[in-house]
Amino acid sequence: MDNQILTLVDQTLTKFKPQQIKAVLGLMDEGNTVPFIARYRKERTGNLDEVEIREIKDNYDRLASLESRKADVMKLIAEQDHLTPALKQAIEKADKLQDVEDLYLPYKQKRRTKATIAKDAGLEPLAAWLLRFPASGIQEHAAQFVNEAQDITDANTALAGAHEILAEAFGDNAGLRNWVRNYTRDRGLLVAKVKPKGKAADEQGVYQQYYDFNSPIKQMVPYRVLAINRGEAEKVLKVSIDVDRAGIDRYCHFRFIGQHHGPAIELVEAAYQDAYKRFIGPAIERELRNELSAAANEQAIKVFGDNLYHLLMQAPLKGRVVLGFDPAYRTGCKLAVMDANGKFLDKLVIYPHKPAPTAKRKAAAGEFKAFLEKYHVEMIAIGNGTASRESEEFVAQVLKTMTRPVYYVIVNEAGASVYSASAKARAEFPELHVEQRSAISIGRRLQDPLAELIKIDPKSVGVGQYQHDVPQKELTTQLDTVIETAVNQVGVNLNTASSELLTHISGLSSTIAQNVITYRDENGEFTSRPQLKKVPRLGPKAYEQAVGFLRIIDGKNVFDNTDIHPESYPAAKALLAAAGLKTTDVGTTKAQQLNQLDLAQLATSTGVGELTLKDIISSLQKPGRDVRDTMPAPLLRQDVLKMSDLKPGMQLQGTVRNVVDFGAFVDIGVKQDGLVHVSKLTDKFLKDPRQAVAVGDIVTVWVEEVDEQRQRIALTMIAPAEA
Repeated sequence: MDNQILTLVDQTLTKFKPQQIKAVLGLMDEGNTVPFIARYRKERTGNLDEVEIREIKDNYDRLASLESRKADVMKLIAEQDHLTPALKQAIEKADKLQDVEDLYLPYKQKRRTKATIAKDAGLEPLAAWLLRFPASGIQEHAAQFVNEAQDITDANTALAGAHEILAEAFGDNAGLRNWVRNYTRDRGLLVAKVKPKGKAADEQGVYQQYYDFNSPIKQMVPYRVLAINRGEAEKVLKVSIDVDRAGIDRYCHFRFIGQHHGPAIELVEAAYQDAYKRFIGPAIERELRNELSAAANEQAIKVFGDNLYHLLMQAPLKGRVVLGFDPAYRTGCKLAVMDANGKFLDKLVIYPHKPAPTAKRKAAAGEFKAFLEKYHVEMIAIGNGTASRESEEFVAQVLKTMTRPVYYVIVNEAGASVYSASAKARAEFPELHVEQRSAISIGRRLQDPLAELIKIDPKSVGVGQYQHDVPQKELTTQLDTVIETAVNQVGVNLNTASSELLTHISGLSSTIAQNVITYRDENGEFTSRPQLKKVPRLGPKAYEQAVGFLRIIDGKNVFDNTDIHPESYPAAKALLAAAGLKTTDVGTTKAQQLNQLDLAQLATSTGVGELTLKDIISSLQKPGRDVRDTMPAPLLRQDVLKMSDLKPGMQLQGTVRNVVDFGAFVDIGVKQDGLVHVSKLTDKFLKDPRQAVAVGDIVTVWVEEVDEQRQRIALTMIAPAEA
């Protein structure tokens, strides 16, 4: 930890106390993970959460990178003997990487340019003389620089060389570049036009709204930036930045000419105009386009991460026998039954849809009903892919004939086929076909979304916007962070967790996770947390970081089924003793007596902070708790709607499937998800739809408009009486 950079972080992140920042960075230097710090080191950080801890670390890394670049730039300039005290001070004061690069630009090694050729020909003094704005004698003075050996054949050639020197100098001027950048950012327009052959390339008119489009740069919203970028990449659109050149010329005249007069003015004007045209304008356009794209990418990655988190944190459907239903036409619908613990029991293929022969279609209902009864299926998870709605109608008709309640849920099957064809799926079910593995995955997504979705490349789960267009490295980093947060907030059952789940547990690598599985397979179920120390390569640090997030149900120690860290077991015993309780009282109504304890006094006697003691009490009252139990439960259905059934004003319940910058897509039980525009989420102004809804939420909506031809449904969450 660098003290100079630590000071800069303190100055940048004023919402945190200096001791919080120092504590976080110190803990991370010691090799502690973010989930571990957030959960088990609350006293040291002042109860910071994962997001705040990462914010501190990210800012430290950013500032460390900036300081490193400053040092490199000053070293490179010093090697050229050009590092003046003023330039050194300017670089040291720079708080943005772009400012550092602007200051370095005049000294950056360039390929041989017209300006460097002119300098080599001895024309620098002529350029400097022009900037003194002589009253007369331009041609005569320039003639003094004629040099046949350097191809300076006359005064005009000399002046042309001086022009190149001035143009490059203006182009390298850090102050001018910064002013033009800010001016363009504040007053420029992003302009998109359809290319001559663009309409032919855009057969479905996806980019039609951008065929003749302009918007102030500072008003561009991220999803439009990404849409325009994609249209440009697909050669549909031509994109540029338009700015008032007259305003830039006025500024340059004021900056470089001021009150001067004389014949050199025309030459200096030509030089700064050329500098803008050739150097500054194109560079600033690239920078601002990159700036817009970077902000849009960051927002898209944030959207994806937020949606993924809520998708992973959907409430599991515990203790139910579930049937996974993978719909299809020609090849038949694949069914798979899982017991209440997710164990695969049996499979079946039925043919309820055309083009299957009539006999098979007639037999499908009976086969399906018998299968449901044989395994006492309570819930059916129907994948939302091809033939989903036809399969939903089929299922609903069969359920009407049953004497006991059975419900179905439409499950987002995005990525199921990717997983089903993977090496992981083949290893788990080597004897099954891809489609049958897919049915298992669909069913398990309903039983435990986190445990099943963790096996799939998160970019394949279909809850983002333009996720394939953003920088994949940054996207992967963000999604890994989201998965790490979700898995550790929930915790895992050490005796049933897959290697995919264990890999994301604090402190465990993929190798150690597999070693845990191997040890479990060879030695039987874990009965206590300390047994983990026997797992190969799981050393003391990994044990410390991981053990609190690993649960053992019905183990030797009741504390092992809580998120109490073993280091706090003595404190947990002290709390029970102080309340007159035994370990057998953990999780019973008697544990409510713990709320009456004087935590300040106990903190002194146990040496454990009050924040940690509060967490311990919560764990003793609800061992084995699952934070997802507070999330919205899946929306269960028994009957089906068609798009033609929808009428404006109709009230429905639906499940939020995706949240994007302009609104939320809601599954209301028909073939097409409906869109609730951001302006229809609430009667208050919302800048971000995520302020109102999240993936997995169960919401009440009203139908506003149905366009069957374009398969579009407009919904509102504002009740008609409130509209």
